[in-house]
Amino acid sequence: MATNYAQYSQLIKASTNYARRMQRLSNRIFSEVAIPTNPKSMKVVKMFSERPLHTNEDIIHYYPRHIETHSLMLKLREYGLFRDEHQDFKDEMKRLRELRGKVKVWRRKLDQKSE
Repeated sequence: MATNYAQYSQLIKASTNYARRMQRLSNRIFSEVAIPTNPKSMKVVKMFSERPLHTNEDIIHYYPRHIETHSLMLKLREYGLFRDEHQDFKDEMKRLRELRGKVKVWRRKLDQKSE
């Protein structure tokens, strides 16, 4: 059996037309590139042979849980354990607007009050 394999490997190394066709067939069977290509094309082949990104757990769970983190920060701000400077600024602008008498009146609230 080993002699048959040795003969096959010698045959593949030969530069005959049959040897080239057998090498291409072998490459196709084992999901390799059938015809030798340039490095730029090999980069594309490598990219497509890798695992899809939407099935990669590291990429799927990369970002933190924004909604839960935001609600936690709101609670901590209510308790005085977290300082959100942007929200403090918005609250201060709202307070100063009320002091000047420039409170925004929403149309929906007016419609509900008149009914």
